[in-house]
Amino acid sequence: MSITATRKAEVIAENARSQGDTGSAEVQVAILSVRIANLTEHFKTHKKDNHSRRGLLKMVSQRRRLLDHLIKVDNARYVALIAKLGLRR
Repeated sequence: MSITATRKAEVIAENARSQGDTGSAEVQVAILSVRIANLTEHFKTHKKDNHSRRGLLKMVSQRRRLLDHLIKVDNARYVALIAKLGLRR
């Protein structure tokens, strides 16, 4: 369910805006997307895991808030990130 340190480092390297960037909205959205995908796979076999489902919903809403912030700040970055991660809006 959780993301490994090596996978997280790969995601950060792919989405960082500059060297050492770990906190930009793009990086945070990418990490959340990987975690959401992992939890979604988990729920295919564990349908009644409602405690983890609550965490999933919190992650989805956090990603939504970050994407809303990115629209306000820089629409071009938002469009590029949506295309790169394959998210729909």
